Amino acid sequence: MIRRLFLAVMILCVSMSALAGGKKLIMPPALKTGDKIAIISPASTPGDKNPERAAATLRAWGFVPVIGQHALSKCHSYAGTIDERCADLRWALEDPEIKAIVCTRGGYGSSMLLDPMTYKDFKRHPKWIVGYSDITALHSAMVCSGLMSIHANMGGALGERGATDSINLMLHDVLMGKLPSYKVPSHPLNKVGTAKGIVLGGNMAVFTNIGGSKEWDFLDRDNIRGKDIILFFEDVSESMPRVNSMLQQLRLKGVLDHVKGIIVGRFTEYEPRDGYEDMNEMLSETLNNYGIPVCYDFPASHDENWNYPMIEGCPATLEVTSAGVTLTYHR
Repeated sequence: MIRRLFLAVMILCVSMSALAGGKKLIMPPALKTGDKIAIISPASTPGDKNPERAAATLRAWGFVPVIGQHALSKCHSYAGTIDERCADLRWALEDPEIKAIVCTRGGYGSSMLLDPMTYKDFKRHPKWIVGYSDITALHSAMVCSGLMSIHANMGGALGERGATDSINLMLHDVLMGKLPSYKVPSHPLNKVGTAKGIVLGGNMAVFTNIGGSKEWDFLDRDNIRGKDIILFFEDVSESMPRVNSMLQQLRLKGVLDHVKGIIVGRFTEYEPRDGYEDMNEMLSETLNNYGIPVCYDFPASHDENWNYPMIEGCPATLEVTSAGVTLTYHR
């Protein structure tokens, strides 16, 4: 009886340790020449030429692109009904010959696909999902399922900027298994220091909107407790009061108490107001009080000229000095 009780306690402790962040996230396998990559539209409908132009860049890199059946479908502003978009996502996840998934665009609607999904759907055949903006919902689902994911330019930029573009080539290198180290200039509002942890974040509106979800919130306190987190965020067309409200939501939720470092990407298409010169000045009033390194205007944004690939769930070291910022990923 005592032995059974002991074993039960040990099993419970192991389970609690895994929930508390003891389990390392899985990095999907590196791609090789000839691998198939799915191109799908989980959110809004892309331009008519988007999928095929993105496919041309992937072919130039030596991959075999396969465009999802509903990549150009239309239902209201979405790329098809929930069932159609979910079918393309399931196909791309379940086909073992597909080694990565590139989304055509963001917009709206990715979170609508999560209700029918389970962790096993994402984990059965580990593979990268690539995208940003609304695709942050899928990155959150990947991390909650125990997998890393890639916040990066997607179909539009791949097609328009081409196979030799420097930022597109950064994505190519990550897909091929090379972990990046980024060096960017200093910013006057930066808070110096060094942080180590897994990188999580993306579009601020998307991950705060799904905050509190039972299964898919990668910043839920139960998910991040015990993990060292480097949080990054960016957004587009959000007013300064709205961004401040989202920031305070993260503060009240306890997220900011658990992070070791913060990367503020570029906020675009907004108007300065309330006496603030820009978004960074407003954000710094809260962020710079936490005694952790913070950097501003990092190249993660809706500006596709300023959107370096960020590996969700991957360990990294953030070094913020008076001379500049370095973010180095490691296994």
